[in-house]
Amino acid sequence: MTDLTSLKISQLRDGFADKSFTSLEVTDAYLTAIEASNEALNAYVAVTADRARDGAKASDEKLSKGDGRALEGIPLGIKDLYATDGVHTQACSHILDGFEPRYESTVTQNLWDDGAVMLGKLNMDEFAMGSSNETSYYGPVVNPWRRAKVNVASDEGLDETPLVPGGSSGGSATAVAASLCAGATASDTGGSIRQPAAFTGIVGIKPTYGRCSRLGMVAFASSLDQAGPLTRDVRDAAIMLQSMASPDPKDTTCVDVPVPDYEAAIGKSVRGMKIGIPREYRLEGMPEEIEKLWERGKEMLRDAGAEIVDITLPHTKYALPAYYIVAPAEASSNLARYDGVKYGLRVDGKNIEEMYENTRAEGFGEEVKRRVMIGTYVLSAGYYDAYYLRAQKVRTLIKRDFEQVFAQGIDTILTPATPSAAFPIGDKEMAADPVKMYLNDVFTVTVNMAGLPGISVPAGLSHDGLPLGLQLIGKPFDEETLFQAGTVIEDAAGHFAAERWW
Repeated sequence: MTDLTSLKISQLRDGFADKSFTSLEVTDAYLTAIEASNEALNAYVAVTADRARDGAKASDEKLSKGDGRALEGIPLGIKDLYATDGVHTQACSHILDGFEPRYESTVTQNLWDDGAVMLGKLNMDEFAMGSSNETSYYGPVVNPWRRAKVNVASDEGLDETPLVPGGSSGGSATAVAASLCAGATASDTGGSIRQPAAFTGIVGIKPTYGRCSRLGMVAFASSLDQAGPLTRDVRDAAIMLQSMASPDPKDTTCVDVPVPDYEAAIGKSVRGMKIGIPREYRLEGMPEEIEKLWERGKEMLRDAGAEIVDITLPHTKYALPAYYIVAPAEASSNLARYDGVKYGLRVDGKNIEEMYENTRAEGFGEEVKRRVMIGTYVLSAGYYDAYYLRAQKVRTLIKRDFEQVFAQGIDTILTPATPSAAFPIGDKEMAADPVKMYLNDVFTVTVNMAGLPGISVPAGLSHDGLPLGLQLIGKPFDEETLFQAGTVIEDAAGHFAAERWW
């Protein structure tokens, strides 16, 4: 009998259509899998079993009448960043203890309107601040992959050292990779969809800024945050994004343009397409296996008929430092609202000022405090012009670099997704130096700074058997080209061996 949790969204959709199984059967299979594995993986912080079964029953009734919608009966996991009416929504922070909103985010409402079923809320780095999903108040998420003890071909078994799934959407990535949901919502401020996708061997797309509404997403950095899906293949990512994206008059940063038929781009030829290869992404000290993976990606696209073109993005080297000025500055402003008065945690003091101080000191984790302090500093009198204003000018130059490249006829840009494979939880080197952790975003932050779409597609394995991803960067609101080229990489790379899974 088919393991229902092994089926992709497109396969579930087809199975519902030909009545091979029901949504309730699939939902029960996922709930059983969560019960068996979540304690070890820590992907879910809240499981909504009753709601899931009720939703599945309602979907089965619609499907039986032939009036199912785009995601009818598909069980999904939701990142704890999205407001879900009456359900745990805390951005995995202690300061939002007990918060259950009385409204729904636009993105999740779109999913429910299309018939999706919610399995629960997924773990994440606190307020989406992190690259490893180790900053969550609910503890680190564990990557379902393990390293080979010697090399990929070794028969000596796996090293059981637990690895990070990437961040901040690590719970979403692990849940999808470990078959604890058919797909998951995620969010990307500096790479928090694409980096976890690469670390766990799945697909993640960050759409163009403004393609998905931010209404009901707990804000980190408002000019950078963007919603997107994590799925098992490119087609599923297209299906989910089709549902998540929409105009929203309640969000002034959300564009009022029609959402294309993304799935129609799957399988289209890339013959004649120009693929840009930026020389600035060839970093000093880049691991040889990342360099080889990038070369292999070029061959995959060239063999499919695309033209490979060397390009330059001269301001790339300034992207990471500029990002870590802009993002903390916006975080400092956004997180000022958490003061113990309106919702969540309150730690009493002798007066209101002391209550504010006690609540924020106890409610925020160390990484959030670090970024709030950095952001407050760069926005302070005397430093605003020297840091924040200058970083915004650099951001404009980064955006202009991409505009000039696309104006020369480049259709999409190919880069590595991450500078390495997944690393161990509690890595001492990363823990001792936050800057080393921030360098995990070196290939992804430019996309957010320029507001462009980017997708990570699994493309190979590291020397010790861990997944590695390639990134494609597209023109504004041209996600279709990313799905088109991403499918080529996916097909050429093939599927990872089943025994590589944890």
